[in-house]
Amino acid sequence: MNTISGVLAAFALAAASSTVWAANTVKATVNGMVCAFCAQGIEKRLSKMPATHAVFVDLKRKVVAVEAKEGQTLDSKAIAAEITESGYDVVKIETVSQTIAEIKGSPKARK
Repeated sequence: MNTISGVLAAFALAAASSTVWAANTVKATVNGMVCAFCAQGIEKRLSKMPATHAVFVDLKRKVVAVEAKEGQTLDSKAIAAEITESGYDVVKIETVSQTIAEIKGSPKARK
């Protein structure tokens, strides 16, 4: 086996055996958030959840995003309950494969 094919074979083996971690993020549309105090309260509560890695609140878009720690799964019902117990209405909740950085960087987030 020549050097190039050996390197390619090693690369293919490494790629096949490695696992790529896909972000597990719960994204909620929330009504009733109007100020930074609202955002801070929600962020503080959700940050205390054991599987939470990061929280992002966008008041303009009425979005709350919670990203899971690597290897952990978020409970969307528990997240919705925390938001509701904070005094806000969860209109929609979904699991997305984006990271919070990707959600922040989306064109809609910059408007």
